Amino acid sequence: MDLIKSMMVAASGLKAQSGRMRIIAENIANADSTSRVPGGDPYRRKVVTFEDKLNREIGAHTVSLGRPVMDNTEFKLKYMPGHPGADENGYVKMPNVNGMVEAMDMREAQRSYEANLNLIQASRRMISQTIEILRK
Repeated sequence: MDLIKSMMVAASGLKAQSGRMRIIAENIANADSTSRVPGGDPYRRKVVTFEDKLNREIGAHTVSLGRPVMDNTEFKLKYMPGHPGADENGYVKMPNVNGMVEAMDMREAQRSYEANLNLIQASRRMISQTIEILRK
């Protein structure tokens, strides 16, 4: 039944977006993390990747969370001479996490999650209505 197939595809989307939100939350949680070693690197932002997979059981393509990749943008420097992670000039490397970008990514992930959830709910309603029609 195609409705079951659509529900399984949407469920894979739910799982992928849930993992995406987890990684975004990790980025936000570490936005102020610095190195404890002088001149060391702080937390590096992770970027989510997705993989398209053919699910032979249902005969449809599904999405899954791929391996996160590290964002190689430059670290910001902040003058904090008393910090244990400061270099010889008193600068500390700050994570390459931009709170505004993470908030926008989180909102996009939430909307994608909601869209997949709505698809599952609509499919369930259609299946229930079909069963009710067949009973009569």
